[in-house]
Amino acid sequence: MHDSPAELGATLRAWRDRLTPAAVGLPSGRVRRAPGLRREELAQLAGLSVDYVVRLEQGRSTTPSPQVVAALARALQLGDGERDHLYRLSGLAPPAEGEISDHITPGLHRVLNRLGDTAVALFAADWQLIWWNRCWAALLGDPSAAPAERRNFARATFPVNGETPALSDREVRSSRPDAVAAAIVSDLRQATGRFPHSRRLLRLIRTLEEGNERFAALWAEGAVGAHREDHKVIHHPSIGPIELDCDVVTEGDADRKIVILTAAPDSEDEIKLRLALLADAAAG
Repeated sequence: MHDSPAELGATLRAWRDRLTPAAVGLPSGRVRRAPGLRREELAQLAGLSVDYVVRLEQGRSTTPSPQVVAALARALQLGDGERDHLYRLSGLAPPAEGEISDHITPGLHRVLNRLGDTAVALFAADWQLIWWNRCWAALLGDPSAAPAERRNFARATFPVNGETPALSDREVRSSRPDAVAAAIVSDLRQATGRFPHSRRLLRLIRTLEEGNERFAALWAEGAVGAHREDHKVIHHPSIGPIELDCDVVTEGDADRKIVILTAAPDSEDEIKLRLALLADAAAG
C-alpha cells in the first residue's frame, strides 16, 4: 500500500502550491515568489510544526499518523479521492465506509472562509472539533494547544473523571446549561442511527457513560434530537464578558455541525467582539 517517500513529499508540495492563501482565509501579505501556500501556513492550518511539514515534503518522515493525514487533507482542502490517495501514500487504509468523517469538502471550505470575521467552528457528527477560524480562536482561545482527542464538545460538556475541558481556556457560561446538556446527548443518540458502525462514536459514548454519571443518566432516557441554539457569555481575558448568540447549522449527510457565534447588531457586545479580534491580531 505504501508508495515511495518521494511521491508523498512531491504530492504534498503540489497540493500546497495549488492552494492560494485567499482560498483558506489567509491574507496574501507581502509579494510571493509562488502563488501557493507557504510551508508555515500549511503547518498552521493543519496544527503541525513547520519542521514536520518540511520533513514530510523532503521524504525524511514517511509514516504520518492517521490524525496527521486527516489534518493535512482538511488543510489542503482535498476531495474524497485525493484524501484517500494521501492515506495510501502514507501507508494507511482510507477511512472505512460508515465511520464518522472529519473531512471538509472544498465547497464547504469556501463557505466557511466567506464568513469573514464571524466566529465559526466546524464539528463532526460526534461533536469532535475539526476546523475553526481565527475569530473563534481570538474569542475562545486557540484549541490547537489541546490534544486532538480532547477537542470534543461532548467531552467538554460531560468531563470524564474530573478532566478539565479542553475546547476553551476561558470561562464560558450558557444561559440554559441543562437544556444544552440534554440536547448534546440526544444529538449523539441521533448520530448512532446515522453512523451505527462508527467505532469512534461508540467509543466516545462508552467513555462518557462510564466516566460521567450525568451523561449516563441522560443517555438512559433515550431521547433523540439535535442541538440548535444557545446564548453564551464568554469571559475574554482582556475585553471582559461578551454576550453572544450561538447557532448550530447541520451540514450534509455527514451531519457536520457549523457553530456560529454572533453578537446583537450595533450592541456593546458586537464592539467587544471586534476588539477581541483586534487584540488577537496585535498579539500575533
